[in-house]
Amino acid sequence: MSFEIVPLGQTLGAEIKGLDLTQKLDTETLAAVRAAWLEHLVLLFRGQSLNDEKLVAFSKQFGELDSVPTWDQFHSPGHAQVLVISNVIEAGKAIGVLGDGEAAWHTDMSYIERPPTASILHAHEIPDTGGDTSWINMYAVLDAVPPELRAEIEGLELNHDATHDSSATLRPGLDAVADVSRMPGARHPIIRRHPESGRPALYFGRRLNAYVVGMEIEQSEALLDRLWTYCSEDKFIFCHQWQLGDVVMWDNRCTMHRRGSFDPAQRRIMHRTEIIGEKPSAA
Repeated sequence: MSFEIVPLGQTLGAEIKGLDLTQKLDTETLAAVRAAWLEHLVLLFRGQSLNDEKLVAFSKQFGELDSVPTWDQFHSPGHAQVLVISNVIEAGKAIGVLGDGEAAWHTDMSYIERPPTASILHAHEIPDTGGDTSWINMYAVLDAVPPELRAEIEGLELNHDATHDSSATLRPGLDAVADVSRMPGARHPIIRRHPESGRPALYFGRRLNAYVVGMEIEQSEALLDRLWTYCSEDKFIFCHQWQLGDVVMWDNRCTMHRRGSFDPAQRRIMHRTEIIGEKPSAA
């Protein structure tokens, strides 16, 4: 299978043209797509029409799939590995998660011991405007951190809060905790080595309730605030305006992403899969 790679952002993002994702990728094509993904971090495939079975089949070519147990009720019917992300209400109940508000910068499921390698999102319905998704290159952010600050964070771990999602909503079955140093969640290196590229990247989950392990809370907050200032430069960011049928695949090990808000009267339905990852290792 032949395809074209068209770079999209300054430091990340590329469109893959010429592939029909309903068809199984041959060995050579799969290797080439994976290489493009490792290079560009975020891949866009336009004009796809995947039912959940086909989305799962495509996703499984990149690894074993995960599910999100705390959101069982929002899995696509008959497909426990497909999570519905939506603001739509049917019969008085939400059919998906994250609603229509802003989803802050985050890395998917960083609060578990083995966060996802990749996330794959397929657009079923989109609003007329808004709901755009942006990604940031965390290799590049780390490269922008001054040497003295980088030396300060070498070997440190971050606790990733498990109680709230990226829209700051309390997860089902969990209680809010006032003390960030006691938040439930996984601890991962702030500087993570990518297991395939070998490159180091800053590894953040989300700013809310994050805590640098072993520090006084005020010290942790001040250090994290300093680090997050480097995540705002446009050259590190790729912003995507969705079209129906878009499939986007990104590397959770070296990117963060966010979603803009949109009109709650507009429908937005996305189906997401996650590739099970490995426990993060320090650089």
